[in-house]
Amino acid sequence: MFAPNQNDVRRFFCDTLAKHRQGTPLTPMESIAADWIAQHPEYHDDLADVDAALAAQYTVEGGRSNPFLHLSMHLTIEEQMSIDQPRGIKQAVELLAAKRGSMHDAQHEVMECLGEMIWASQRSGLPPDGHAYLDCVRRRATR
Repeated sequence: MFAPNQNDVRRFFCDTLAKHRQGTPLTPMESIAADWIAQHPEYHDDLADVDAALAAQYTVEGGRSNPFLHLSMHLTIEEQMSIDQPRGIKQAVELLAAKRGSMHDAQHEVMECLGEMIWASQRSGLPPDGHAYLDCVRRRATR
């Protein structure tokens, strides 16, 4: 099982941006990541310096969102949609995207549902509830 740590994730995104800028061939996962990085130019400076990225702290008190977490959530949602897991997520996200007129905007809403699911799981000590997550996305898509 692939279980990257925080530094692995940060290096992945920094390396992907560097390879993209250099015109170096990208792996399929890097290609997906590069597309999301391109849609978030506000993160490019954070990804341009690997050493600074590895040392950076993103706290609530600091008032900055974590670009690595944000981009990782985009990749998570992409993966979920590609395998339709939880079953029905692909259709729900596509419906939300059609309703919002943008896959990017839809994914940002899905991130809120994903975050709620993870928070609830951590708080309860139970496994993540894919049904509650899917219901959250469907509610957003149908309102």
